[in-house]
Amino acid sequence: MSTAEAEARHGISLADAVRVWARIALLSFGGPAGQIAVMHRILVDEKRWIGEERFLHALNFCMLLPGPEAQQLATYIGWLLHRVKGGLIAGTLFILPGLLAIMALSWLYVLYGNVGPVAALFFGLKAAVLAIVFQAVIRIGSRALGNSARLAVAAAAFVLIFLFGLPFPLIVLGAGIVGFAAAKAGSHAFVGSGHGALGAGVPDSESALGAELPEHARPGRARVATTAATLLLLWLAPVAVLLAANGGVFADIAVFFSKMAVVTFGGAYAVLAYVAQAGVETYGWLAPEEMLDGLGLAETTPGPLIMVTQFVGFLGAYRDPGTMPPLLAGTLGGLLTTWVTFVPCFLWIFVAAPFVERLRENKALSASLAAITAAVVGVILNLALWFALHYLFGEVAETRAGPLTLDVPRWQSIDLKAALLSTAALIAILRFKLGMLTVIAGCGVAGMLLHAF
Repeated sequence: MSTAEAEARHGISLADAVRVWARIALLSFGGPAGQIAVMHRILVDEKRWIGEERFLHALNFCMLLPGPEAQQLATYIGWLLHRVKGGLIAGTLFILPGLLAIMALSWLYVLYGNVGPVAALFFGLKAAVLAIVFQAVIRIGSRALGNSARLAVAAAAFVLIFLFGLPFPLIVLGAGIVGFAAAKAGSHAFVGSGHGALGAGVPDSESALGAELPEHARPGRARVATTAATLLLLWLAPVAVLLAANGGVFADIAVFFSKMAVVTFGGAYAVLAYVAQAGVETYGWLAPEEMLDGLGLAETTPGPLIMVTQFVGFLGAYRDPGTMPPLLAGTLGGLLTTWVTFVPCFLWIFVAAPFVERLRENKALSASLAAITAAVVGVILNLALWFALHYLFGEVAETRAGPLTLDVPRWQSIDLKAALLSTAALIAILRFKLGMLTVIAGCGVAGMLLHAF
């Protein structure tokens, strides 16, 4: 069935879809939970293009994939409605506002980030981001840690990364093996994903797409193979060229973020943990407090939180430009980062979506991914503590004892203004349940006031 035939079948033109996806993209603030809620409100409740059951089915599938689930959900639904062309439009529009905003703010950051009022603004934003990351630990943990086995996996992940510095991909691999082995042994400790309904719901049969699976969504191996080959070439060819040409920081960016696209199960905060561990400690592309600044930029712009990786790639190339002007190198580094981060997201959807039913019915695979989600909670807790140490204290020393490594702050170097702002942000989010954007704006203003007085 062609795209035109699909449009005739469900009555949704590609032009209408472009307008709706652009609207969703511009409203996609607040991280994956808020973005998914926006999509549900517009696509299910308002437009009735897709039914409740199919929406949740798509969401559960995207939660199984590495990378940003909200962007992949948009791509999947776009694919259901208008084939590969629709998926490309939905997924690309979801990224575009954030790409442009983060790029503009990256320029502003390197040009004026040390100017008094701008630096004060970022100082305040860090406090809000710190509170948001701690909130993510609580929110994800309440959903993912429903029994002692999952708690044990989360605790082990935290210890392995916080005390032993074990790389994030190894933690993911180990947790996946634990969940898979437990399911094969007959344990139900890692069974169940925990997604409930997002609203009253529109039955699939009453949606524009209908209850039947579209013809193009059925497994067709020849088409899947062609799509996979094309996307693999688009993803890996630039990486291969940069490696062959000894592309310096650009080759490092291409290789690292390509690996990240494969191993970062568990959403945006899992990505941040991996990027912080490697981008700061391994490659030295940016400082810990700059990771907080980047997350603050991503939290206050539309699009996936994973767009913070563009900021990281920008700074990495900006500070090691070779013979290029630094701003040009930074721009190319940021764009390269976004390319190798998101092209794999389209690959996972277009290749795996036709086989989604088989994936969902594989209990061992589902248990493996549930164990990975539990491990991600421990990893995000490590990220939150790492951010807190480097924001609240002026001096942090790394202490080693055999295989153990521990960041120990000098208590005399505590920044009382940072502690005050962070405490206020935590109370605002956890006690008074204020919205993310409200807390970010309030902390930004408070940072500037503290600077002024």
